[in-house]
Amino acid sequence: MHTLIRRAWVAVFVATLGACAAPSSSVSTVSTVEPAALRTEIVWLGQSAFKITTPGGKVIVTDPWLRTNPLTPANYKQPDAFGRIDVLLVSHGHLDHIADAPALAQQYNVPIRAPGDLNQTLTTLGVLPANLLPRMNKGGTIEPVPGIKVTAVHAEHSSVYVWRNPASSKDETHPGGEPVGWLIELENGFRIYHAGDTAAFGDMRLIGERFKPDLALVPIGGNFTMDAADAAWAVKELLRPKAVIPMHYGANPLARGTAKEFVDAMGSSPIRVIVAVPGQPISF
Repeated sequence: MHTLIRRAWVAVFVATLGACAAPSSSVSTVSTVEPAALRTEIVWLGQSAFKITTPGGKVIVTDPWLRTNPLTPANYKQPDAFGRIDVLLVSHGHLDHIADAPALAQQYNVPIRAPGDLNQTLTTLGVLPANLLPRMNKGGTIEPVPGIKVTAVHAEHSSVYVWRNPASSKDETHPGGEPVGWLIELENGFRIYHAGDTAAFGDMRLIGERFKPDLALVPIGGNFTMDAADAAWAVKELLRPKAVIPMHYGANPLARGTAKEFVDAMGSSPIRVIVAVPGQPISF
């Protein structure tokens, strides 16, 4: 049965995605019979940015690169578009993950949860007040709002923060701490693994065995992160979530991986592959 479903999905993807790097396929969503108020809603905003609405109505935003992101829908490019943000997660200091985080933190008076040394840099530079830049590190678990637990886990990548010095009008490169991924547990126990930017690494197996994610969000673009083949191998052999959404592709010409390549690489795996379209909600 899984093989037949997979072939049907691939047929749809071939017809709609073609060889494009940016996603243009119809979304395959996870069906549920729960009342709408008890569902988890995921909206991909391009690259690694997601808006996650929890069963309790809380809003989690990850890696918000929005205003200059070519994949972000127009209605999400302004800070006031979200209505509310309860948890704001940034995996590392690169522009395409942190660009709009300070503006969102100020708009909604919500702290940026990020690698501790990145937040120390932001504090030292005066980007935001210290109360909006709490520190944490890998292995730490916090409950930023009641019912939501967030654990920082390893990511195999790099991190710096480029800051435009207002006195000199020149860019400066500052330490960005060590990059992280996020394990997000919602009020109903639903677990989401946001890998951030990463290569495949052996302790993904530990993340899979320890946290047993229901949904994994994994980069597939290559060049800066895993490509589609490596990401599919990591999902099938190490993480083994119930479902996976590919991310971090289609917004940068150097990250050439495509959703179709990822679907093909997943083959006949029973793990549900969901190709998100920016701005279109997916319900669990």
